[in-house]
Amino acid sequence: MKLGLGSYAYRWSIGIKDQQPAVKMTPFEVLDQAAALGLDVVQYADNMPLDTFSEADHHKLYEIAQSKGIALELGTQCFDADEVERYLVIGQRLHAKIMRVALDAEDSHMPVPELAEQLRPLLEKARNAGMRIAIENHFNYPSPRMVELLDVVGDTTLGVCLDVANSICAGEWPHETVKMLAPYTINLHLKDYVIQPDNYGVGFYIHGVPLGQGRAPIPWILDQLAHCPKDMSVILEHWLPRGDDTANARAQEQPWLEQTVAAAKEFIKGR
Repeated sequence: MKLGLGSYAYRWSIGIKDQQPAVKMTPFEVLDQAAALGLDVVQYADNMPLDTFSEADHHKLYEIAQSKGIALELGTQCFDADEVERYLVIGQRLHAKIMRVALDAEDSHMPVPELAEQLRPLLEKARNAGMRIAIENHFNYPSPRMVELLDVVGDTTLGVCLDVANSICAGEWPHETVKMLAPYTINLHLKDYVIQPDNYGVGFYIHGVPLGQGRAPIPWILDQLAHCPKDMSVILEHWLPRGDDTANARAQEQPWLEQTVAAAKEFIKGR
């Protein structure tokens, strides 16, 4: 397994929604951080949309990544045909093998056969570009429906970007999600979380912690993926809460990531 850095590890430093830093972290800085941490892959997700950068930037990213021995992957948030085609072109410039996309609540209302028909021409284009498309199990797209979609499509160009915690929001515990999606997994998002009861007993709060410090059954998850190719990328992320101080959250991203990387290297040792 190849450990990689996902751009969502720098959610607050890159900026998201109304939380925008005065100076945003760039794709080149993310690449530098991955190299400094001894990682093999960088996956740029939709929080760092590469279609807002120039063709020259794409080529420069690839050249720098090559010099550092780092493979690049990219991602977008939807299956809009025009957007996917733009990203396939960018992926070719980056020599990417994986393009991650996400399905969410709106997609879940579309009948599976209809969504499958929309996917097939995109998969042919991805194949011609030398890429595979990895659908991430996102917050509100249930895994049984994901499995149905993959079976209906029946194309090895399409697989799963398995996130070990996202599907809690869809009413699934990680053991359920992993068991269902492991056979289809071609890309892994690894993070950890805790469940913290409310001080007054009014429910509970699920939030992130550095890898190995929470409830995610990391060794068991990796065991379920033993059948995957040895060079499959394991993309490290975390759910660092913003709290009441975004500046403090930004300051915490690097130490959280360093702890996560150190733990991940131990978890995948020998795998």
